[in-house]
Amino acid sequence: MDGSNQTVVSEFMLQGLANSKNIQVLLFVILLMLYILIMCGNIVIIILITTDPHLHSPMYFLLANLSFVDMWLSSNTTPKMIIDFLRENKTISFAGCMFQVFFTHCIPSGEMVLLVVMAYDRYVAICKPLHYFTIMNLKRCTGLVLTCWTIGFTHGISHLVVIVQLPFCGPKEIDSFFCDPPLLIKLACMDSHALNTLMNTECGIVAITCFILLLISYTYILITLHQTSKAGTSKALSTCTAHITVVMIFFLPCIFIYVWPLNITWLDKCLALFYSVFTPLLNPAIYTLRNKEMKNAMERFISKYLCRKEKS
Repeated sequence: MDGSNQTVVSEFMLQGLANSKNIQVLLFVILLMLYILIMCGNIVIIILITTDPHLHSPMYFLLANLSFVDMWLSSNTTPKMIIDFLRENKTISFAGCMFQVFFTHCIPSGEMVLLVVMAYDRYVAICKPLHYFTIMNLKRCTGLVLTCWTIGFTHGISHLVVIVQLPFCGPKEIDSFFCDPPLLIKLACMDSHALNTLMNTECGIVAITCFILLLISYTYILITLHQTSKAGTSKALSTCTAHITVVMIFFLPCIFIYVWPLNITWLDKCLALFYSVFTPLLNPAIYTLRNKEMKNAMERFISKYLCRKEKS
């Protein structure tokens, strides 16, 4: 395309989730409440794990990191979406858009690897219980978490470097509530089919590799649990069920958005909404409601707080 006919795009227009003003107001109220619950729920988990000595173990260390990642996952797109419900012109600057592009790939890929690490932690705890604290020591846990962030950063920056250099010359309307990379690629003034395929392939490699590793880990775990006496199986099975539930909730939307796109606009919006709002909301609920130790830690924390309040 002739470079003289191109104009520099300084901002993009987001079409959002709905056109009706009444529906937008309703969504504003609902999603604002959900976002507050997401932040409060995950902050509570981090505080409990940090302050309660009974939860100072590798599993809860990784869970605290998952809660931290979930807060970032939701905060990447949800606050902007909530504010846009009250705005007539839903614009986003070019820099803000690139910020979303980076974190749209950085955070989820980091969380995928973190879920694999959590599965590995459960594998060691159940299949090699006598060596658990030797293998999953603080140094190794910290190294594994840093590996998650490194992979996430590398994946995110690889997409950002490509998309930031695309020639955008109009139109600049994005039919979504955030800067979805596949939709941005379609706006580029070039044949984007090959690039879109390449980007989806890269996402697919990360997602499918992590998913296969998770399947292998939980297969070994379930086989081991099946061969173990019922006395020690119930708690381990409950924990693994919670983990598997989180994995399915997280991976299914990712697969249909980036790995196996269906190219149905309304469905993509629903999946993206579920992925950025409901996944970070369900994670703390699943881990706290199904976890007796977390519930006990909550009771201890509340009792301690009430005692301090009564003394003062």
